[in-house]
Amino acid sequence: MAEPRFHLGLFVERFALVGAWLLTIIVFSIVLPGVFLTWGNFSVLFATQAPGAVLALALIIPLTAGDYDLSVGATLTLSAVIIGVLNAVLQWPVALAIPVSLAAGLAMGLINAFFIVYVRIPSLVVTLGSASVAAGLVQWISNSSTISGISPALIGVIGHRFLGISLVFYYVLALACIIWIVFEYTGLGRSILFVGRSREVARLSGLNVDWIRAACLVVSSLLAALGGVAYAGLLGAADPFSGLNYLLPAFAAAYLGATAILPGRFNALGALIAVYFLATGITGLTMLGIPIWVTSVFNGGALIVAVTVSQFARGREETDIV
Repeated sequence: MAEPRFHLGLFVERFALVGAWLLTIIVFSIVLPGVFLTWGNFSVLFATQAPGAVLALALIIPLTAGDYDLSVGATLTLSAVIIGVLNAVLQWPVALAIPVSLAAGLAMGLINAFFIVYVRIPSLVVTLGSASVAAGLVQWISNSSTISGISPALIGVIGHRFLGISLVFYYVLALACIIWIVFEYTGLGRSILFVGRSREVARLSGLNVDWIRAACLVVSSLLAALGGVAYAGLLGAADPFSGLNYLLPAFAAAYLGATAILPGRFNALGALIAVYFLATGITGLTMLGIPIWVTSVFNGGALIVAVTVSQFARGREETDIV
């Protein structure tokens, strides 16, 4: 009789966040009848949160390896602004502007990896510093102004609708599936998890820990730059402060997602669900007319709760393994 209860408890733990998301939708649908639960509202939510979802997916890669990347928001902004300047201001073809923006993301990742992995400076310090440098560069090249007039070709590829939802949402779904497959079904994914759990043991087991950590940081920055491409194509403009709005929710979603699907582990599907759970809550509160400061309180509180719960889940999983 004990075994079915164990499986039931595991099922509830894995899908509690999904249940909380559905409950949130039900509550706001009752409080805001005919307004909240509409296809138009959710199609906008799915699209507008796509850049933040990309950031959350970017974050879980170095987090799994035991490193933090606070520069992903600034990298997203830098990527979007580069596209805006090159395409809208300097009239470069968007097909050339995008590779340059991705190259900037690659450079950010390489710089972070060099100082974190080879100079041995803590990842929080390095990525906080590189985020500040990137933010300064953004202010310089954009003149602290929003850049509009990005090519309709990019807007079409990103914002064109299928079943009423912008294509960018489906790109994010595909990205989440790819990361899930790598983490769950490849030797590389298991190696990253092993490094994050115990670097010294992983090193003694023959893994190239430095290379794995560096690769995770580079991929994280590249994905953040890809998020900048998505942002620029979604809005047709580049805001020099856009990344700041996504960073805290992305971290909250990464940690909250570690309590779902695979409790105790950063995982792509959990992070994606968490992004839209948090966005649903904020959307509902916004429709109720809450002051703007409540959004920051909501995101900050969600991050604290998510980190606390994920730490408990992670500790329990490690105990079960031992």
